[in-house]
Amino acid sequence: MTTRILVTGATGFVGAAVARKLVAGGHAVRTLVRPTSDRRNLEGLGVDVVVGDLTDRPSLVQALEGCSGLFHVAADYRLWTRDPASMFKANVEGSRNILVAAGEAGVTRMVYTSSVAALGVGTDGIPGDEDTPVAFEDMIGPYKQSKFKAEAEVRRLIEEEGLPVVIVNPSTPVGPGDVKPTPTGRMIVEAAAGRMPAYVDTGLNVVHVDDVANGHILAFEKGLVGERYVLGGENMTLAAILAEIAQITGRAAPKVRIPHTLIMPIAHAAEAWTRLTGGSEPFVTVDGVRMARKKMFFSWDKAKRALGYEARPARQALADAVGWFRENGYCP
Repeated sequence: MTTRILVTGATGFVGAAVARKLVAGGHAVRTLVRPTSDRRNLEGLGVDVVVGDLTDRPSLVQALEGCSGLFHVAADYRLWTRDPASMFKANVEGSRNILVAAGEAGVTRMVYTSSVAALGVGTDGIPGDEDTPVAFEDMIGPYKQSKFKAEAEVRRLIEEEGLPVVIVNPSTPVGPGDVKPTPTGRMIVEAAAGRMPAYVDTGLNVVHVDDVANGHILAFEKGLVGERYVLGGENMTLAAILAEIAQITGRAAPKVRIPHTLIMPIAHAAEAWTRLTGGSEPFVTVDGVRMARKKMFFSWDKAKRALGYEARPARQALADAVGWFRENGYCP
């Protein structure tokens, strides 16, 4: 049976992958798109587009009309911003607005896209998971803080308002369709172009964006309301990630490791220069360096056990990302 499902953030990286999966599965997909959004990820998808904003209630009512499902994927994802308040407004208030509106519209199934940024990081070599202890004070920077508060608000809506929401926490998605690109995508572009001669000692959980999208569908179909599921892949040090990209591109892997204490002044200078020149997000940020002191390693055993979620090797995800960036002119 065909159902109509609203996807927010479908012009973005993860949201577009979710929309593609839903269309391939035979669902009628509607997307909420801001007037200024880059719509390249929607080309040829055949989705219904409603122009609006998470702060514009009438547009939310219009977008949700006739929908039985919702994937709220939209988020302001940056590691640096001149205006933290706008990020909190988008990620916290925006999430509240769309979920409440969906409840009032009679939507019977919702998936909220959180992030591992809102979870606790493991210690002593043990990856973090859905139950790793964490507090707001552990959150570094406006992005993590806003996602932590947003997930807390979603939990409140589930418990107090009875909204039928399942939460997913993607790790670090890479792959095709990263049009912006994301902070991780920017790193891949620089590495593929041979512009990353050194690295810091950190680590990420790398996952193919299409696997994350599939995890969203599984959460929609099988997830328990009020539960959260890490949608992850392979835990890798940054050195290993750059080595894989070097092998994919036929370049030499960087061998120089820079201490965090040495790169921090560079990050301060980069942010100061960006403020002075009015440029976009600097490549190196103070919050990014602070986050890099901990390896963001996670386990997705719960999603595998409860949802049947699987993830392909990180090498394939990185190869698909490099291939897409090359084909679309982001790097040589």
